[in-house]
Amino acid sequence: MRFKSVIGRLLFGIAGWRLDIDVPVHAISKCVLIAAPHTSNWDFYYAIAAFWMMGVPVRFFIKDSWTKPWYGFVIRALGGIGVNRAQRSNLTGYAVQLLRERTDLYLVNSPEGTRAYTERWKTGFYHIAVEAEVPILLGYVDYRQKKGGIAKVVQHKGRSKEEVMQEIQAFYEDKVGRYPENYNPKIF
Repeated sequence: MRFKSVIGRLLFGIAGWRLDIDVPVHAISKCVLIAAPHTSNWDFYYAIAAFWMMGVPVRFFIKDSWTKPWYGFVIRALGGIGVNRAQRSNLTGYAVQLLRERTDLYLVNSPEGTRAYTERWKTGFYHIAVEAEVPILLGYVDYRQKKGGIAKVVQHKGRSKEEVMQEIQAFYEDKVGRYPENYNPKIF
């Protein structure tokens, strides 16, 4: 984990970014961690770098074509979990299983589902959190302020899906990705 923290600090330092930690991450062992906006691969790199700097045990789903070649061990070591989307029809169930089996896991999710503009987010992250009985943490990058991190914990227990989504939407409405034209802050 120390090596990943150094990589994160290096990326943030070179780019002049600041880390934002408004959540007691070490008090939370398992969660679904949203990474948004996701308008380019760079948005994701900065988000992952921030998470590494915080020392949280992040894992993320990635096409298995990235984990199978000779360099696949690097992707897996960085947190990648290869999935064949053609064969795995119940990715939500698989994510819930991982969260239930592990003692510490921050499962990163980019709910926009694409780097292009989308009308609304995919809500699998919500269903994963509810079924696994873990909180949703709001990770972000903001190019306007050149900062990123984890800024909020959203609890879903005893609340409607609409209430949870409204809280999440309100948080992300002023965040700016690398390509703002590709981001729709209206998430549902």
